[in-house]
Amino acid sequence: MKKYCVIGSGRQGTAAAYDIVSHGKPKSLTVIDSNNHNLEKCKNKIKKLTNFDVDIINIDINDENRLIKSLLDIDIFLSSVPYKFNLYLTDVAIKSKTSMVDLGGHTNNVIKQLEKSKEAKDAGITIVPDCGMGPGMNVSMALLAMEGFDKVEEVRVWDGGLPQEPNPPWNYNLFFNIAGLTNEYDGNAYFLRDGKVTEVPCFEDIEILGFDSIGNLEAAVTSGGLSTMPWTFENKIKLLENKTLRYSGHWQQMIAFRQLGLFREDKLKIEDVEISPRDFYHSLLEPQLEEDSLKDICIMRTEAIGVLNGQKSTKTIECIEKYDEHTEFLAMEMWTGYHASMVMQHIAASNIESGAYPIETALSGNDFYKYALSRNYKIEIKTS
Repeated sequence: MKKYCVIGSGRQGTAAAYDIVSHGKPKSLTVIDSNNHNLEKCKNKIKKLTNFDVDIINIDINDENRLIKSLLDIDIFLSSVPYKFNLYLTDVAIKSKTSMVDLGGHTNNVIKQLEKSKEAKDAGITIVPDCGMGPGMNVSMALLAMEGFDKVEEVRVWDGGLPQEPNPPWNYNLFFNIAGLTNEYDGNAYFLRDGKVTEVPCFEDIEILGFDSIGNLEAAVTSGGLSTMPWTFENKIKLLENKTLRYSGHWQQMIAFRQLGLFREDKLKIEDVEISPRDFYHSLLEPQLEEDSLKDICIMRTEAIGVLNGQKSTKTIECIEKYDEHTEFLAMEMWTGYHASMVMQHIAASNIESGAYPIETALSGNDFYKYALSRNYKIEIKTS
């Protein structure tokens, strides 16, 4: 039995904590946050659902010495705080000799974390960045689609989290920090084209896909979804790409906002006031996308094309999750928090050696599938 910790008691962290208690057989579970209200809310929810007593510690995580001291007796922790803290927390993990996973979301950060593999190995710990829904579960689903082929040529991933009942004009709700959403919509993605890592601008190659239970959705390129997977599979497969799913019209709105300059972070001076266009945009849009009684649906489809038993074959895997009426977890909270918890439990079971590993080498598709089935994920696999 291991001692677990979750840093960050928000939506995703609480879902991860619930999964750890439900499936990880923890010796103890500690939740750390600077927000007492969120800590108590998390503790009470886990107690209500599982009757397990979570330990809570109120810490400003920027207090490095106190944070390290709190982690010295912990076997593994999850960083469920904004991605900008993950490099710092990687150093904290090494200093406290505590294994770590995080919810990632910024590929350049992840590359720097993976460069600390020797330090992690010397500390006897395991670090796996970029867990969650995407990047994370989408990569695991892509691996599941790829496994079993004699040779894989093309891999495509489509995923998205959406409100079950979209309200115009946005037809979208905020399921995580708005800064993370804009981060996904800005910059470039990295795919494989002709076997080579290729930079592709966000909002490119919009296409329409049909889903039986939902109807048509629009898919577009967003950044960071595949994490380091393109580099891992460079020259091994010809094509690898990931697109985000939204209701019709969403991408045209976002393209207009970006072209207007609202994604810019550098400050503009308007009369006597200096303001970041991105901060201004967030302050106006965030209240429009928040809803107290939100019920969502998450969709993920992966497709691998390759050679199986000497014949060209296509494997398509689809998974759909809805808001859970019993636990009152959003589908996105479950897919994000549960995937991170799965990887934590995989580390705790000594299935990953010490060092720092990308998610595509840390957890196989088949291992993910076993974890997913034990959580009643609705995964449909078709081969043609």
